[in-house]
Amino acid sequence: MTTLLLALAAGAVVGLVLGGLGGGGGILAVPALIYLLGLSPAAATTAALLIVLATSISAIVAHTRAGTIRWRTALAFAAAGLLPAALTGAAAARLPQSVLTAAFALVAALAAVRMLRPPRPVPAEAAPVGARPGRAAASGAGLGALTGLLGVGGGFLAVPALVGAVGLSMEAAVGTSLPVIAVNASASLATRGGGAAGLDWAVIAPFTAAAVLGAWDGKRLAARLSGAVLQRIFAVLLLGVAAVMGVDALL
Repeated sequence: MTTLLLALAAGAVVGLVLGGLGGGGGILAVPALIYLLGLSPAAATTAALLIVLATSISAIVAHTRAGTIRWRTALAFAAAGLLPAALTGAAAARLPQSVLTAAFALVAALAAVRMLRPPRPVPAEAAPVGARPGRAAASGAGLGALTGLLGVGGGFLAVPALVGAVGLSMEAAVGTSLPVIAVNASASLATRGGGAAGLDWAVIAPFTAAAVLGAWDGKRLAARLSGAVLQRIFAVLLLGVAAVMGVDALL
């Protein structure tokens, strides 16, 4: 019962972050699965991909209705990350656990620092798709590699990349990032072989369900609190996660 309650609580927090910030849920899912629910780093990254995929699909439905997804941009961005996600997904199962933990800690720390920086001006309207094709392709490939290796959706990276490299408005970038995340997560899962078969579904299923439901509450929370306040809270939490996982990797 304790494990079930922990899975539900952790999943709800991940969903709140995803719904409130348009990303970042996966980067909290992995440490929660490792330190609260006892999964190995390899199993946690595989489980996080499943959770990220389910929450992204759920959010895609809402954003499609709202008209905030730029599908041509999403498909182009996802295509650039498809092969890197598949390759790093296959490599993740062969890496030492300490390497995965250290890599995750580094990414969490960099993401936190980036979130604490003053935001750049956001264009009011979307710029033409492909205005910076080289930069967009590089961003898409990097995002795919990160998703495949660490099991994170990368929304905290995809949204700034879609704003900076493609020129989308913030609202459109959040919606457009979701299909990209879903495609990358699917590609990584496909190359992880039978990794999902050995997961504890009594943990993963309630975690995922709570994350999907929590994402809807996160949207309502975002409407009440400043996005900047939410982002700072999340960044401080990420720094704590990075510190714990960094120490764990060294011990």
